[in-house]
Amino acid sequence: MAVEKQLEELEMVTVKFAGDSGDGIQITGDQFGNTTAIAGNDFSTFPDFPSEIRAPLGTTYGVSSYQIQFAAKDIFTPGDTPDVLVCFNPAALKVNMSTVNKGGIIVVNEDEFVPKNLKKAGFESDPLDPEDTTLQDFRVHKIPITTLTLKALEDMEEMGHQDKLRCKNFLALGVVSWLFQRPLEPIENFLSKKFGKKPLILEANTKALHAGYNMCDTMEIFPIMYKIPAAKLEPGTYRNINGALATSYGLLAAAEKIELPIVYCGYPITPASEVLHTLAALKQFDVAAIQTEDEIAAVTMALGAAYGGSLGITGSSGPGIALKIEAINLAVMTELPLIIFNFMRSGISTGMPTKTEQGDLAMALFGRPSDSHLIVLAPESASDCFWISIEAVRLATKYMTPVMVLSEGFLINASEPWKLPDISSIPKMDARFRTEPDGYLPYKRNKETLARDWVRVGTKGLEHTIGGLEKTNETGAITQDPENHDLMTRLRAEKVQKVQNDIPDVEVLGDKDAELLLLGWGSSIGSMRASAEVIAKSGRKVAIVNLRYLNPFPKNLEEVLRKYKKVAVVELNLGQLNMVIRSKFMIDTAFLGRVTGQPISVVEMVEFINNELDLLKEH
Repeated sequence: MAVEKQLEELEMVTVKFAGDSGDGIQITGDQFGNTTAIAGNDFSTFPDFPSEIRAPLGTTYGVSSYQIQFAAKDIFTPGDTPDVLVCFNPAALKVNMSTVNKGGIIVVNEDEFVPKNLKKAGFESDPLDPEDTTLQDFRVHKIPITTLTLKALEDMEEMGHQDKLRCKNFLALGVVSWLFQRPLEPIENFLSKKFGKKPLILEANTKALHAGYNMCDTMEIFPIMYKIPAAKLEPGTYRNINGALATSYGLLAAAEKIELPIVYCGYPITPASEVLHTLAALKQFDVAAIQTEDEIAAVTMALGAAYGGSLGITGSSGPGIALKIEAINLAVMTELPLIIFNFMRSGISTGMPTKTEQGDLAMALFGRPSDSHLIVLAPESASDCFWISIEAVRLATKYMTPVMVLSEGFLINASEPWKLPDISSIPKMDARFRTEPDGYLPYKRNKETLARDWVRVGTKGLEHTIGGLEKTNETGAITQDPENHDLMTRLRAEKVQKVQNDIPDVEVLGDKDAELLLLGWGSSIGSMRASAEVIAKSGRKVAIVNLRYLNPFPKNLEEVLRKYKKVAVVELNLGQLNMVIRSKFMIDTAFLGRVTGQPISVVEMVEFINNELDLLKEH
């Protein structure tokens, strides 16, 4: 019999799931996100997991988490601090309890709070003990999740004990689904699709899900359940999408519009592998997703595909991009439309592979021998990965030059609502293959773009020399002539600069009449926009510019920057864009940069903005 509950309406909530890497935290968060999308809320997610394949159980460095902020209004970040924390073990509580809002809800699996696990997590006493004050500022709900899961599945005698334990994440998901009145049908549909060929596992997880939901309905665990009304989103059909899927779909859309096959070549590396795996599952769309023996093989195979008349694409992260540099310069020299995705992660060398950063901008701009110029783009959200992928194909094939897309680990794994685009509204692209041999010169250029002709290998009468040696202007013959080398270097640079005529001007967001302008790139826009909303409530003003085109910059960037009394650059590195802005435009800037492996928090950015505004007021 259901116990009568109070229903409270909220505008915005942040929920965080946390536990061991083997507790199914990421799949739990993903499915809660899917139900949130179907409920019509705007949302943003932040999956966070350790670099180890499977860290020792119960340790703080093995904690995996998934945070989601959802709301009845537009939101821009996954939230700084959770209102609800769901902990599967003491280590998850130890790592995350300091981030929970005062008065927030903490749900714990009390079965795991035994002396051995408490000691491993670094607790000197049991935080669930009524005499302990560790959690006195929170509303703590102790639920024996493990015991209840086993009880819900006790009649499934053919299922092993360990297999039953693996279902506890869906019992917890049932609990949180009840708490926020999320529908169970989408989760059931997911389970049917994932475990349709494993009926025992399907039945067990479905039972656990309903057990968690029904328990909250019939027992006095939570006195209140919460409703977050649907957001007023632009009319259309929406789905939940992450950056890996959006990148893949964008490439498919571009391939359809230009009518060329995709050859995507990669070597396994975090977080780029997600795109390789996604494209491998889409081979019915004329996609060849190839896992090569190493990074150099991946980039040279992609370059060969571009030479052969396909969309040659390679993807990696910082360490892999470093290995590809020589072949990328070969693409610059041969002027072929190679597309390179750099899914940036945190740190030098191996660093922190599963954490996010914007540390490779300087490498994209300057990290190749000699004066080597290519187009550099950066998506600003998970869904924007779709549009940036299309733009990369358009610019690479129109200007016959490599394009590097600086995406981020955060964007690849994060998800958000995505309005399905009208594919017919995306303009057609022309590959412009030359087939006429009369008057053909391999490096004769289009007057508007300076692009040379794209010729499919084997086209009769259009045979020509390629390779890494310098080419004679127009004829393409190998030469060491000093004046010619100077000319060709300048032409390659000018070609990239001409892209300025083909990209949109920067758009100023926020208060255009503010004295302070925040300048960021990529995913920084989320924290900047959320911070601007907070600042506006106190009556203060800040303007925002976020760059998606990093080389070349949009034409009007300098003009916009000079309109403001102070420009503050925001990025997840120690000042790479800041260095370029200061040197290129001779503008004095303030700077906020972090390399923690996490996005910059709204609280931190609001403090920075207020400090800068106070300094402006003093002067």
